[in-house]
Amino acid sequence: MDAIENRQQRFGGQLKAWRNRRRMSQLDFALEAEISQKHLSFIETGRSAPSRDMVIRLTECLDVPLRERNTLLLAAGYAPMYLARELDDPSLKAAREAIDLLLKGHEPYPAIAVDRHWNMVASNAAITPFLAVLSEPSLLEPPVNVLRLSLHPGGLAPYIGNLGNWKSHLLDRLRHQIEVTADPALAELAKELGAYPAGSEATDDHHDYHDYGDVFVPFELHMPSGKLAFFSTITVFGTPVDVTLSEIAIESFFPANDETRVALGG
Repeated sequence: MDAIENRQQRFGGQLKAWRNRRRMSQLDFALEAEISQKHLSFIETGRSAPSRDMVIRLTECLDVPLRERNTLLLAAGYAPMYLARELDDPSLKAAREAIDLLLKGHEPYPAIAVDRHWNMVASNAAITPFLAVLSEPSLLEPPVNVLRLSLHPGGLAPYIGNLGNWKSHLLDRLRHQIEVTADPALAELAKELGAYPAGSEATDDHHDYHDYGDVFVPFELHMPSGKLAFFSTITVFGTPVDVTLSEIAIESFFPANDETRVALGG
């Protein structure tokens, strides 16, 4: 088997893996991509070499993350299409300013920006008091992983009033992200976080949840200054064509009750 055939089979196998990950039949995928099922079958088995445009069309139909689209382009023998610049790159100045504006504008409530591995790339001043209570200094060594910081016994875990439910909520989010991206680093992170001790969901303070309308899992913190409760929203860049920007998420925490709003000066 020559190099071209090897490359075609490698790409076809990766494409099929993404199709299976999206739980799409070959027929459904072919219809979505507007190609014949026979042509798709030939691509997946390596009998047919897709054009660059076809690779792009197929990865778009499967909603493959931009970083992995580059990997598939390389597997098919084409140059990567999407740049992956550092956030402090001059060409991303407008995007970085937008992130800083959103974070600053959310004060006095906490907000953070994270990358695809949940490493904090930016935060606002309202985060500082929550970092001050950590008993494990290594959690603040770059890169600061916010999931580890939240669930580690030396992090915020001892202060989380509904730790069992909050841990379950975070791990569910992480598992969904792993399913979407197939990122092995996230799988390792989920394994690590799952091994941390946590309160039981059965012993969490469920009777208070009706106060939040039973519409979200609150983030309840029993801080030295008093009890706080938050819910959060996620903001992402629309239609990014840069890998880094496509992986940035801004999580903004809002007071879940009047007591928290007053405590934070809102």
